[in-house]
Amino acid sequence: MESIRLLVIGAGSRGKVYSTYAAENPELVTVVGVAEPSTFHRNYMASKYNIPEENIFTDWKEAAARERFADAVLLTTPDAIHAEPAVAFANKGYHILLEKPMAVTEKECIDIVTAVEKNDVILAVGHVLRYTPYSKKIKEIMDSGILGDVLSIQHLEPVGWYHYAHSYVRGNWRKESESTFMLMAKSCHDIDLLRYYMGKPIQYVSSFGSLQHFKSENKPLGASDNGRCDDCSIEHSCPYSALKIYMEPFVKEGHVGWPVKIVCPEPSVESITEALRTGPYGRCVYQSDNDVVDHQVVNMQFEGGATASFTMVATTKEICVRKTNIYGSKGQLECDGYVIKHFDFNTKQETVIRPQGAPNSTKMQGHQGADFFLMDSFVKAVITGDRAHILSGPRETLESHLSVFCAERARKEMSVVKIPNQ
Repeated sequence: MESIRLLVIGAGSRGKVYSTYAAENPELVTVVGVAEPSTFHRNYMASKYNIPEENIFTDWKEAAARERFADAVLLTTPDAIHAEPAVAFANKGYHILLEKPMAVTEKECIDIVTAVEKNDVILAVGHVLRYTPYSKKIKEIMDSGILGDVLSIQHLEPVGWYHYAHSYVRGNWRKESESTFMLMAKSCHDIDLLRYYMGKPIQYVSSFGSLQHFKSENKPLGASDNGRCDDCSIEHSCPYSALKIYMEPFVKEGHVGWPVKIVCPEPSVESITEALRTGPYGRCVYQSDNDVVDHQVVNMQFEGGATASFTMVATTKEICVRKTNIYGSKGQLECDGYVIKHFDFNTKQETVIRPQGAPNSTKMQGHQGADFFLMDSFVKAVITGDRAHILSGPRETLESHLSVFCAERARKEMSVVKIPNQ
């Protein structure tokens, strides 16, 4: 196989990002179908990739009912709608790139793994952080033995103050009942990455965290009682003002990308104004219906006794640029998301390593270029049949997801939870 035919299921933000690989590499990938309930997003994809009318669907079930007409499916539906289509397309023989999380229940995750293994299809889950040269270099250093015995890892995910307000207070991931819990929705990346770095299974977890700030009792004095930013007398002094997050970047900078495009696919002053007046993204962050945590820590013990601590916090300057410190018996790594510093205890010398990001030629620069590297690896795996390109396959992903479910159970029960063997 020299190129692949790709069916896109879910043409929202993530679907568009991954599909960009086809636009940039038409000799390798052709988008031949799309299923998307939104007329705007469906028509956008159909027009951009010149998709035949018979391969344009409003519902993924319509595409799954057809005989297989593509080699692979890009599955970027909402979190709660991952399992059923993943199983259906695996049963049809499609290779699958599935956006994280794999699914929102343990049973659904197991069902997906069972289906892909039964049908012998490739599955790559969107744990993009495994795929960057930065993460691969950290893994290479750890595996080389130069750090000696790795005793512990500290890892921070700074979500970002306006990113959290957009996605987890006003947006699609604000309520556990409509999506999933915060650790799975946002930070399954990170638990998975720590498992990848350590190279050993997680055996025990404990966790603490809560929704501490973004709730009604913290509403500032003088804030509007109607729960909307466009009619609030103190909006100008609130860092979470919807006008500051969405309108100002558009008016002052002409910004039409994320997060503005999520509020209005075709932004204008008029359309943004109307969306903020009537839609969910104009709500006061202290008067929304959100219930997912705004900070959480997870402590892990791995096979052999090494430990790791993970912190997720909403209110940060940086947006999702992870910080990692790794402590070994012969040296340590300080990793700021871009640069890796290795200090050798024996020589007392520090080596600075600056891994390259994604090629400048691609627009897929999200997650420090990881979006590009994931899609590139998936395409290579499907074309060549070599599954070694996939770093986030079914069993690795199932293991890390089960650890996330256990960590959330530990948080809710205030307990230490043992990870089940697979």
